[in-house]
Amino acid sequence: MLDLYSIETFALVGIGGAFGALARYAVIRSVPSQNFPVGTFIVNVIGSFILGAFTFSNSSSGILLIVGVGICGSFTTFSTFSLDTVRLIEENNLLYAAINSIGTLTASLFAILLAWIVFL
Repeated sequence: MLDLYSIETFALVGIGGAFGALARYAVIRSVPSQNFPVGTFIVNVIGSFILGAFTFSNSSSGILLIVGVGICGSFTTFSTFSLDTVRLIEENNLLYAAINSIGTLTASLFAILLAWIVFL
């Protein structure tokens, strides 16, 4: 078990976090999303599945720090999802705001459930 405040723990989370943030940036920038935040939707659903997969497959604490806390923590983005939804409301795209809100939450929960079914 790794010490919560050790240099090794900070390094594992930091390395994973850097990778996750860069991956999120790459996905969001590479997916065209004029009226709907497709990139944000994709990273949140994929990140949910990955987090579930590593959690339910009983990965070691070091792997969970790198992947779960680091990569998935910085790859997924609740704040951008929230901002995207508010921007859709501001633009009077209420249907897209509802689809984004309900769709992201539903798909992300389904992704975790799928990982649970596959890896437990």
